[in-house]
Amino acid sequence: MIRRLRKSRGFTLVELMIVVAIIGILAALAIYGVKKYLTNAKTGEAKANLGRLGKDAVIAYERETLAGALLGAGTAVAAVNQLCASAGTPIPAAVPSGQKTQPNPADWNGTGWSCIKFSVNSPVYYQYNYTAPVRTGATANFFATATGDLDAVAATTSVWRIDGAMLNGTMRLAPTLTEPANPDE
Repeated sequence: MIRRLRKSRGFTLVELMIVVAIIGILAALAIYGVKKYLTNAKTGEAKANLGRLGKDAVIAYERETLAGALLGAGTAVAAVNQLCASAGTPIPAAVPSGQKTQPNPADWNGTGWSCIKFSVNSPVYYQYNYTAPVRTGATANFFATATGDLDAVAATTSVWRIDGAMLNGTMRLAPTLTEPANPDE
């Protein structure tokens, strides 16, 4: 009877320590996985919005603009393709620091933004900008950026970028975004 009692006493201290260590390792892996998942979800905003911004800039270039003056009978005028002017001010005004910021809808009515017809009406983790340094002829090009500070720790930002330029007479968009080295900054 005494032998049966000794065998049914429970777990040893070593067995309990092994279980606690295994649970600790699994918890650490889970925290890393959740952090990576959240970062991917937040950077998805920048990827989607920059893709749309780049396509909107190409579409704006492809719109034909004609002279506003009346034409005489039998006269013709060539259609002109031109990039929209640079946005001038990024939106929102400051880079959101670790939290979502609601952009002011009136800010999207600026010269470059209204020409591209791009706006974001929901809260954002990133500040968006559009620049067209050269806008005429065969050398037209532009780039758009999304600047964010997801971790809000050291005021270090990450910048996503998409480029567009003339190639053989057609406005082209870069096939991929330029990714920052550390996207969760």
